[in-house]
Amino acid sequence: REPAGRDRKGEDRRPTWQRGGGDARGRREQGLQRTMLRALLQTSRRAARLPELARISPGAGAGAGLRPLSTEAGRVWDVYLSGEIHSDWREQIAEGVKALDLPVSLSSPNTSHEDSDDCGAIILGMEEERRNWDKLGANVNLIRTRTLLEEADIVVVRFGEKYRQWNAAFEAGQATAMGKSLIVLHPPSISHMLKEVNAQANAVCEDPQQVVQILDYVITGRLPSPKDGADFVPIADRLGKGNPNP
Repeated sequence: REPAGRDRKGEDRRPTWQRGGGDARGRREQGLQRTMLRALLQTSRRAARLPELARISPGAGAGAGLRPLSTEAGRVWDVYLSGEIHSDWREQIAEGVKALDLPVSLSSPNTSHEDSDDCGAIILGMEEERRNWDKLGANVNLIRTRTLLEEADIVVVRFGEKYRQWNAAFEAGQATAMGKSLIVLHPPSISHMLKEVNAQANAVCEDPQQVVQILDYVITGRLPSPKDGADFVPIADRLGKGNPNP
């Protein structure tokens, strides 16, 4: 049986660029073929990304009051909701996202305090000392929280007045270290205690509705009525256009 690529006379039937010969024509053909393959690969990659790169303009028929803004068609924003588990702030954000039909996927840590404490011991067995019991649960919970935090486009961290939320502060720091967009949510009464955390945030909100409004603006360009109501004055009307006094 003839070796692959050769005819019965033993002559190489492969194109010159495949033979690996040292002649100038072979090298030229080989270089040309490689260039063609690279171009074909780049074209295939661009074609595969067309749905991702498609743009829509929410200002065109997507609702009144929209500013011109382009958003990736088909994109779903992953938003991780970190922080206190003793109020319904997550449900309020979920309801607001649903009401506006925003392309948002919400995730969070396990919000059952008892399950979060006991998960490791339930699955892996009890420990005599509390610190070992806690370590089992913390390591199991970390599988979920680390994964969701890494996958998030936006991280929202809620601090309440009643409890010391060390976990929330830690995850806010992790989000900052990862370069995530960070929204902090807490009542004004604890702003002083959280001033360093707030300084790293993209936005500091007082209620869940403001978080929804930020998501709406970031994704669609839609703005709500001003928080200051009739007292709001656009910057161009207050100080003039441009920057006359740098």
